[in-house]
Amino acid sequence: MNRRDSLKALGFTTLSAGLLLEACKTDTKKGAEETTTAAAGDETGRQPFEVERDKKLHADKFFTAAEMATITVLADIIIPKDDKSGSASDAKVPDFIEFIVKDIPDHQTPMRGGLRWLDLQCLNRFGKPFTDCTKDQQIQLVDMIAYPAKAKPEMAQGVAFFNRMRDLTASGFFTSEIGVKDIGYAGNQPGKWTGVPEDILKHYGMENVKASASM
Repeated sequence: MNRRDSLKALGFTTLSAGLLLEACKTDTKKGAEETTTAAAGDETGRQPFEVERDKKLHADKFFTAAEMATITVLADIIIPKDDKSGSASDAKVPDFIEFIVKDIPDHQTPMRGGLRWLDLQCLNRFGKPFTDCTKDQQIQLVDMIAYPAKAKPEMAQGVAFFNRMRDLTASGFFTSEIGVKDIGYAGNQPGKWTGVPEDILKHYGMENVKASASM
């Protein structure tokens, strides 16, 4: 599953806009790399209550080490490293997800339940948890839940979990420095007037106006 396939599966043009807004609209809902900066103690331009709140969120741990390992593997399957940019884990997406589920607790039960569902599926199919499976085995299971229209009814819980995981991964990646560069977003840029375009002047029979005005 390459990055192009991953983004097609995301339906990127209609990607969970609400989740992206939740991830970006306040200082407490940061991009992946910003959550790490905040954890390192950068308090510039932030209110004391924001600093204290984030310190508490970062001090608490929700996911276990095993769950974080699974999240990291899944995130890198969804957005792998390619010749253009780094992977989801390179953009610190797992840390972003850890932060978001503490900041928005409604994610906690579906995420933990989905991770356990994933391990149970792997144990039943391959005799080992997800992170111990081979890459081919991991992709085999992911393919069963990554495409809702093709998924079997009995995989509904896995589909719901993967949809959430995919949204969180994309939100973390595309609000990080790596992700912003990946899509080529340059931000607001000052405009520069260079005059009426030549094709417009020609259309109105005014192609000589510019030359006359410069004499």
